[in-house]
Amino acid sequence: MAHKKPNLPEKTCPVCQRPFTWRKKWERDWPQVKYCSERCKRAGKKLM
Repeated sequence: MAHKKPNLPEKTCPVCQRPFTWRKKWERDWPQVKYCSERCKRAGKKLM
């Protein structure tokens, strides 16, 4: 059975407009995380 984690912080990706939640790998730099994935990160840089 999967472990439920109800109280994780959440943000909305500016490229795909989908919500994404905190991940352990983002622990130290969560305030700087803007995109949900590398794909959205690359797409966001093309828009600027």
